[in-house]
Amino acid sequence: MIANTNDGTTASPGLRVGLSAGTLTELAASSAAPRGGQSEVLAAIRSAGFTGLQGGDPAACRAVGLIPSGSGRVNAAGEAAPLARRLRDQGFDCATLHVGWGLEDDAPVHRIVEDILSASAGERFPLYIETHRATITQDLWRTVKLVERFPEIRFNGDFSHWYTGLEMVYGGMEEKLSFLAPVFERVRYLHGRIGNPGCIQVIVQGPGDTSLYVAHFRELWTMSMMGFLRDAKPGDYLTFAPELLGPSIFYARTFPDAAGTPVEEGDRWEQALIYAQIAQECFEAAKQRLGTGAGQL
Repeated sequence: MIANTNDGTTASPGLRVGLSAGTLTELAASSAAPRGGQSEVLAAIRSAGFTGLQGGDPAACRAVGLIPSGSGRVNAAGEAAPLARRLRDQGFDCATLHVGWGLEDDAPVHRIVEDILSASAGERFPLYIETHRATITQDLWRTVKLVERFPEIRFNGDFSHWYTGLEMVYGGMEEKLSFLAPVFERVRYLHGRIGNPGCIQVIVQGPGDTSLYVAHFRELWTMSMMGFLRDAKPGDYLTFAPELLGPSIFYARTFPDAAGTPVEEGDRWEQALIYAQIAQECFEAAKQRLGTGAGQL
């Protein structure tokens, strides 16, 4: 069984709003993001209300009160345990994983998943398989079938890869939400990124953005949070980390300014603050639907 992240307390299960370090890469000079040395930037991230950082130096993060999360890639059986051991010993609370390339037949996929489950339990370190393009979870149907074979699997929900990559709105969004219920029950980490049916990362016009695709992501996140809360024990927490990536890898969109220079359509730091509020609202909605007393950490 892959464990939930847990802070060792008897507190009610809660939400930690973290941040992916990738959100802070390639930012424009005009960005409102914190500047300075590592300790100054990390302290400013914490002061802005974030409680974790994925991809930062673990010791430096903990020194300012940020919980560090790790990440990695597993391509074959035998790779998961050394990765889990290394990240655990470095001080990370868990890791999200890109697994395989999506071209594997069922047999090697099953061996890799078995290896991840064994490594996570053996090393006592949560390993959450990410829903991502170009991995074994790039397809909705196959991911649900993996849950049927390995019900103990747990996920990092990075749903823009499905929403945009598989054009979830085409053919019936409600049917797909129902089909994915077994996945939502097993999400224990969330990457925050909102896409529309054609672009994987788009600007959100504030927490009150009424775009249909924003409403869809709210539902994806709320259903995942409900899955966490149904299973959670005292001290457990779910991390939501905005992961808003830069233009060099074709995530952030750019448009020419008056001089013809490509510029990002928005400030990803400010977007992350909007995402934080949306995540908190989704967690409150999840609690209300379930009637729980879980809290914000």
